[in-house]
Amino acid sequence: MLLAIDAGNTNVVFALVEVDGTERRIRGRWRLATDPRRTADEYAVWLSQLLALEGFARTDVTDVIISTVVPRALHNLQVLARKYFGGEPLIAGQAPVEWGIEIDVDEPRSLGADRAVNTIAAHALHAGDLIVIDFGTATTFDVSDYRGAYKGGIIAPGINLSLDALVTAAAKLPRIAIEAPASATVVGRNTVDQMHIGIYWGYIAMIEGLVARLKAEVGRPVKVIATGGLATLFERHTAVFDAIEPDLTIQGLAMMWDKAHIQRTTPAPGDLPAHPSN
Repeated sequence: MLLAIDAGNTNVVFALVEVDGTERRIRGRWRLATDPRRTADEYAVWLSQLLALEGFARTDVTDVIISTVVPRALHNLQVLARKYFGGEPLIAGQAPVEWGIEIDVDEPRSLGADRAVNTIAAHALHAGDLIVIDFGTATTFDVSDYRGAYKGGIIAPGINLSLDALVTAAAKLPRIAIEAPASATVVGRNTVDQMHIGIYWGYIAMIEGLVARLKAEVGRPVKVIATGGLATLFERHTAVFDAIEPDLTIQGLAMMWDKAHIQRTTPAPGDLPAHPSN
């Protein structure tokens, strides 16, 4: 099975993926706070225990693929793959798993790996022009055309980041849970209700407003795909999403591994046996 690792700014997600032909089934999924100082041995102890709790062993992992937006975390994840899973990991965006899509922006090398992987996965699952919204440490809006070319997007503060900034800067404001307000009213009668309204409905207004502007600029029908842990938090109170793909990045990593695996195992024309003569 494939161990897909997505190292983000807040969490590192480890997913055990069973690939059978075109079927990709996630058999286990675990999160760990991102810390570039964490060693390969620490990862291994933690991950081995979680694998065992789900009935798996380290020997069940045959391949590893890594996507990271935290360069300092990459080395120890590579050591983890080599030392504890017995092989060289694939790194998303590097040979032999280059993006394989056109990145039509001013600075292609600055595009985050997770955003490129999301674009690849979204176009494998949905046709046409797309907007992919990823709710993470930052909330990103990624635009790609019907050919699958990445055209650019938007980076906005994530909702947790926005709340942290508000509470840190305003001494008398309490820390609140991020959840939908109990009432649909936007006239709060106390401090906590007003904070819930500002954070939750304010964020939905930002999402809907930015999507409307992006659609107007694209000028063609666009499908909106949401991913990330907080995507379902907004689903009940906005009609802006056409689909929610909770594991879009992991699916994209599995697709990239699968493509590289097929290329490695398909013989080149010169390696094919000659047809026997009659």
